[in-house]
Amino acid sequence: MVRKQVRMANLKKTVIRDPFWSEKQRLITDTVIPYQEKILNDEIPGVEKSHAFANFRIAAGLEEGEFYGMVFQDSDVAKWLEGVAYSLAVKPDAELEARADAVIDVIAQAQQPDGYLNTYFTIKEPEHRYQNLHECHELYCAGHMMEAAAAYYEVTGKDKLLRVMEAMADNIAAHFGPGKAFGIPGHQEIEIGLMRLYHVTGKEAYRDLAEYFLDSRGTDPEWFAKEKEKRGWTHFDLDPADTKYNQSFAPVREQTKAEGHAVRAVYMYTAMADVAAATGDEAMFHACETLWNNIVEKRMYVTGGIGSTVEGEAFSVDYDLPNDTVYAETCASIGFVFFNKQMLDITLDGKYADLMELELYNGVISGMQLDGRRFFYVNPLEVNPGISGELFGFRHVLPQRPGWYACACCPPNVVRMLTSLGKYVWSENEETVFANLFIGGEADLDKARVHMDSGYPWEGRVSYTVESKTAERFSLAIHIPAYIKEFTVTVNGGKAAYEMKKGFCYLTRSWGAGDRVELSFELPVRRVYANSAVRADAGCVALKRGPLVYCFEGRDNGEELQALRLLPESAFVPCRTEDAGLRGNLVLKGNGIRMVTSEGLYSEEPPKAEKAELTAIPYYSWGNRGLNQMRVWMLEK
Repeated sequence: MVRKQVRMANLKKTVIRDPFWSEKQRLITDTVIPYQEKILNDEIPGVEKSHAFANFRIAAGLEEGEFYGMVFQDSDVAKWLEGVAYSLAVKPDAELEARADAVIDVIAQAQQPDGYLNTYFTIKEPEHRYQNLHECHELYCAGHMMEAAAAYYEVTGKDKLLRVMEAMADNIAAHFGPGKAFGIPGHQEIEIGLMRLYHVTGKEAYRDLAEYFLDSRGTDPEWFAKEKEKRGWTHFDLDPADTKYNQSFAPVREQTKAEGHAVRAVYMYTAMADVAAATGDEAMFHACETLWNNIVEKRMYVTGGIGSTVEGEAFSVDYDLPNDTVYAETCASIGFVFFNKQMLDITLDGKYADLMELELYNGVISGMQLDGRRFFYVNPLEVNPGISGELFGFRHVLPQRPGWYACACCPPNVVRMLTSLGKYVWSENEETVFANLFIGGEADLDKARVHMDSGYPWEGRVSYTVESKTAERFSLAIHIPAYIKEFTVTVNGGKAAYEMKKGFCYLTRSWGAGDRVELSFELPVRRVYANSAVRADAGCVALKRGPLVYCFEGRDNGEELQALRLLPESAFVPCRTEDAGLRGNLVLKGNGIRMVTSEGLYSEEPPKAEKAELTAIPYYSWGNRGLNQMRVWMLEK
């Protein structure tokens, strides 16, 4: 039967101490969270107005004013609060916690007597509650606030927001479900939120409501059209006939390809996997496997980005992966981490940890400037100044990160992702402690306290110190990324016996106090080629080292990157960079050629090849040194 095979690590008992990730968490706690707090309070000049905190104060009757922002503006506050909760586990901060408590007090005051909570409809259109699920995202906002409530309770032990969101969940349950009104969310997320409430409270009603929303989806593909006709008004004027956009074209267990809006899709798949494990639903789990395979084998960028078209921020068709008109929303990569973690917890299959790693090191952190003050919504694999961000069809592909967005879902999503890293690194069951990622730090688990020291992603060196809490034998299972073909592992300096199962190295023994495991492996530069069905990458190669995808910028390689060619015989070697804009990252240096043509637009003379020294930088760090060209996929001679 399908079930979760592990317990998630308690974030309050995990610490990230890692040369790569600790700096990013420090940026989040010290810079990004306070910066976003000021933005949500409209205290930062020169960026998009948020008004999100003010909306709650107005809904609570604490100040006068009108609602401002997107209909789902409440979700920005929810994700910020969730990020704050996790940050308090990373770095306790009494002043920040007090400010978050004050925000929660306002949220509680904004809640209506019947439990309903949504500032847009409370302030602006109270007569239209639950009439436009297709466009207006009441359930989406509720889901994010439920996640925030669960996180805040888990970390601080304070249940005020949890009780608020239980009341909202009860309000939703009073309206929708068997024998009540039929309804499905336009943007999936409530399902994740309800499952978070279920796991925290143990109340099966929340699990049942999440399952209801999933079970109902796609059973009547014309339902959103019927809803629109019944209400007689629109908000965004979304096309209800586009059932692929919100995955309502077929029942979820019958869906075989990742379709439509990428964030909606992976949020739904995350909830499907969670519900499948909680209920033992084999058919739903197998649908998750089928959809995952379609994404990874035919609809995912080499960086882990998903969603290849701006039209609907969506998946398109198999192998359609354009690099310069890509969408690859940061939120979609984060959502795919969520989905992979659920699948990993069910299967204990390292292929899902591989995808978590790919996303975290590439598709997620590329969404944030290295200084933590600017953010990408779209994560392209090629930008060309003068075209990207300017010409029709390319305007969404910004060549530099803005400070904020009117639709600001991605920046706070990055916050909650990076502050909750500990629960992705560690998990355990009755027989095994699992180390899923090479992210250094400590975890105080039921069976042992484990300290991990990691030189990753720059060095192939990881060690574990195990302080056992039991005399019984148990396993330490270390995930070995699929690209690592050979490795050595020792215990207390001696050769270790181990068993490989589904990408995990299982070391089983009676552990003592301070047993030390050392793992070492090479990190060669690898050349990656796309399937020949991917038109955009024909004749091209991409470079990877360890978990990192690399790219080329004009700043290092001159203008017209399209004129450069990588030579098959030329080796790229890692080097430390002195460029302050890259903050000490390892770059790759190698020889290539530049193709030089005549000055005319066309010529019968073939281009001439000139030697060129080439530099590639980690993809996540591009766009930190001013406006310039960038490419991941390079032509190969």
